Amino acid sequence: MMSLLVLGIVVIAPNLKAYIEQRQQIAQLEASVAESEDEIERLSVERERWNDSTYVMTQARDRLFYVNPGEVSFIVLNDVDSALLGKDEAPVSTELTATKVNWAESMLASLVTAGLTDVSTAPSAPQAPTPEPTP
Repeated sequence: MMSLLVLGIVVIAPNLKAYIEQRQQIAQLEASVAESEDEIERLSVERERWNDSTYVMTQARDRLFYVNPGEVSFIVLNDVDSALLGKDEAPVSTELTATKVNWAESMLASLVTAGLTDVSTAPSAPQAPTPEPTP
């Protein structure tokens, strides 16, 4: 009885594996066909839009800046609100300045702090030194 069971498993297992793989391939192909049908539907709607002369005229106005005869077209090059840009800052100084910070020590301190800082706690922002004018 045991040998018949083992023989049945040996005979059925490869066929069962092939059946499962084929079902997976069929499911993938059906999904691909559904995606292709959706794409075909979307492109058909898009083609119908382009067959409408009003849509073509609107697209020509928006994309290519075409106008009808007798119309005047104005193109605004800088339409950003000046209030959003803010006020002009003071002019850049012509004097050379030097900082009191040793860059190598700052970099080493930054690396050590980054390596030893606990991720759950927020680090405090260091104060930047003020530059002094050089003579």
